[in-house]
Amino acid sequence: MKKFLGTMSLTFLILLVAGQNKNTLRGKVTDKLNHQPIAGAIVSVDGSQTTTNDNGSFSISWVGNAQLLTIKSLGYRNRELNLSDFSRTDAVIELEPGSLFLQPLEVRSIRAADKAPFAKTNIGKEEIVKTNLGQDIPFLLNQTPSVVINSDAGNGVGYTGIRIRGTDATRINVTLNGIPYNDAESMGTFFVNLPDFSSSVNSIQVQRGVGTSSNGAAAFGATINLSTNEFNDKAYTEFNNSFGSFNTRKHTLKAGTGLLGKHFTVDARVSSIQSDGYIDRASSNLKSFYVSGAWLNQKSSLRLNVFSGKEKTYQAWYGVPQALLETDRTNNPAGTEKAGSPYDNQTDNYTQTHYQLFFNHAFNSFWSLQTAAFLTRGYGYYEEYKANQRFASYGLPNPVVNGSTVTRTDLVRQRWLNNYFYGQNMSLQYRKQGNEFTLGGGWSTYVGDHYGTLPWLQTGTAPSGYRYYNNPALKKDANLFAKWQQTILKNLFGFVDLQYRHVRHTMRGFQNNPLLLVDRNFNFFNPKIGITYRNNNWQAFVSYAIGHKEPNRDDFEAGIISQPKAEKLKDLEAGIDYRQSNLQIGANFYYMNYINQLVLTGQINDVGAYTRFNVPKSYRLGVELQATWKPAIWLSVGGNLTISKNKIKSFTEYTDNYDSGNQDAVQRKNTDIAFSPATVAGTQLMFYPAKQFELGVLGKYVGRQYMDNSQLNRSKLNAFATQDVRISYSFAHKVFKQIQLIAQVNNLFNKLYEPNGYSYSYTSGGVLYTDNGYYPMAGRNFMVAVNLRF
Repeated sequence: MKKFLGTMSLTFLILLVAGQNKNTLRGKVTDKLNHQPIAGAIVSVDGSQTTTNDNGSFSISWVGNAQLLTIKSLGYRNRELNLSDFSRTDAVIELEPGSLFLQPLEVRSIRAADKAPFAKTNIGKEEIVKTNLGQDIPFLLNQTPSVVINSDAGNGVGYTGIRIRGTDATRINVTLNGIPYNDAESMGTFFVNLPDFSSSVNSIQVQRGVGTSSNGAAAFGATINLSTNEFNDKAYTEFNNSFGSFNTRKHTLKAGTGLLGKHFTVDARVSSIQSDGYIDRASSNLKSFYVSGAWLNQKSSLRLNVFSGKEKTYQAWYGVPQALLETDRTNNPAGTEKAGSPYDNQTDNYTQTHYQLFFNHAFNSFWSLQTAAFLTRGYGYYEEYKANQRFASYGLPNPVVNGSTVTRTDLVRQRWLNNYFYGQNMSLQYRKQGNEFTLGGGWSTYVGDHYGTLPWLQTGTAPSGYRYYNNPALKKDANLFAKWQQTILKNLFGFVDLQYRHVRHTMRGFQNNPLLLVDRNFNFFNPKIGITYRNNNWQAFVSYAIGHKEPNRDDFEAGIISQPKAEKLKDLEAGIDYRQSNLQIGANFYYMNYINQLVLTGQINDVGAYTRFNVPKSYRLGVELQATWKPAIWLSVGGNLTISKNKIKSFTEYTDNYDSGNQDAVQRKNTDIAFSPATVAGTQLMFYPAKQFELGVLGKYVGRQYMDNSQLNRSKLNAFATQDVRISYSFAHKVFKQIQLIAQVNNLFNKLYEPNGYSYSYTSGGVLYTDNGYYPMAGRNFMVAVNLRF
């Protein structure tokens, strides 16, 4: 820990005193026809690259005697200029609009723009490609600030998890091209259902905090927006292959037609990922496809996306018992209720298919309209072997065998989820001279059937088509928002975002409480306001946002007496940022004040199940530091550091007492929120010895955290630090447009660590015991990739 923090401190000190490169060009990129600034244009000089801000302005520096300046922007013709033509530092460069409408309005309406007063990180396609070796999307985000990731299988393939600022995935809003992705009931995000989706993603934005208004589940700590709707004007074919530890392999075939008949384009992908996993029997067999077809003219675009994922994973979600962690850290108890060898089909099986239809239209240079309709179809089950089960527990009569009544049997059960999620989003946008106004919203309906079947019983039989539970559910969600970004003074910009959201849950029973009927309505008003100051290379902002979140399905199962309240978050953010092409330094301060946050307290609900309960007051207070310095064309140094306090001011913890048959209560105050480390950091040391050749050393540190809210050592997860090494080299060939070779060694120093787990305490014989389970990550492991582009 001391060495890691010492390295981080030295890195940030170097960044703060870093000198400037001798060659610098400042300028502005505008539209040739209407002279409006072009935001997000890519400006390149030799190995240096930057993007224009919302005012179209840029500043780029480089080492050496470069000759060529290149500017690229979606919807405009590329332009190349000689640097010798610029004698001033305030160059104005005009781009000529292309003949097709390529603006991704469905993403722009919900993403935070450059001047928006929120903490955000943008990840481009180039970085996604380098990290996409078969692991799930959370692992691609590991180097972003305040992120902690985990994996049930231990190697990032199969079920994975992500927390941002300590906030779990049920509180992170995730959208795919602006379409909600979070599961409507649990609000979790299961990227395992979209294997290799990152191979179709061209950009990602991560917002931390409440952020701007989005579609779908409330953002109660972060937002992740993924975009796939890119335009390729030339035909291409790619064949990408990865191989690595634990018999992991990924095969991806991508192809695109380029522009056909001046208006049409089609892109497609098929993928297969397989892995044995680090944990015993934690195998994954994942398949997916993606097809996107678009029609475009100068003012409109129509696009249809169809993509699907099918996963079969052996269950690895039980964790490794603490007693076995030192001697058998890959132990998997799944399937071991079967006598002899573990049950070989203790698997999770799910197929999810998405249909997305987008229409974008520009009325003129300032006004544009976007609408999208979507359908997500999901169905599947998880299967498990259960020993010595009562027939009565499954609603079956006790069979009579050889004159004797049998009350128990071994059986195999399947728990099914069969659902439809559909809706529509729309936005009307106005942009002029850096001022923006967006009026948007959407609606969605979720129809889900939860039921259980019994495909096999050791003794007796179940009737054909029998369901031992059957619980339908319906959820409706609608939201309307207005965003306004306005220039107040020359360097001062105001931002206002107002959202109304209505949610209705209807649930017809639960497996353990079939008679509980839930019909709850929630109405939320979520305002956000902020200001941004920008002067030369400096930008500072302050914002205040309020967010609300409805309980998830498991919370409603608490019963009539224990029905949960909605949660509320008041988020105050302030940030300052300094940027040049070779140096970027930023700091973001946040105070997230929760009212009625739902947390696990150990208390059982009306039906004897452990459910989250509202705690009146809790908060997250922290600072996020980021920096990147490129002192030479062959070297880049960067890192991020989050230091925070994450506290529940007061709550009552409950533990089971087997001696009395009741629960013991303990009042706790000012304890750490579970899974919220006070320190999270990442480092990147990148070398570029030659063009298209990259060597990177990536570090990650996660401080001590707790698996429950007691802040006692009994539930502690130890701090850990890991280092990865990645090498990437690209070159051209007579047959291939590009050959890219990537090799990555993860956890170089073979650190044994556990970023996730669970804790259960109880009293027996007058003694308090704690049973912990852990989800260990793999030691040293590797992946290599060969990517071919025709």
